[in-house]
Amino acid sequence: MKALASVTAGSLESSDVLITVTPLEEERVEYVIESIVIQQFGKRIRRVTEEMAQQAGLTGARIHVQDRGALECTLRARLETAIERSAAR
Repeated sequence: MKALASVTAGSLESSDVLITVTPLEEERVEYVIESIVIQQFGKRIRRVTEEMAQQAGLTGARIHVQDRGALECTLRARLETAIERSAAR
């Protein structure tokens, strides 16, 4: 699934996460992770983000994660929404 449009899902409110998916010319996926809890959960946030992109078969995209302390279920929901929105346009 190729990223076709720049989209967002979520917010920058406390306990939420803002996911931005932007198309890239190359057939790779680039990850940018920002988090207020990067020291404690940065590796897990990256692992979940990479796993969901791979499961969706996403290519040609930059995924920017701006975490404000979201639970993993929230991160997964926002990622799923953003990936689907990006490919559907």
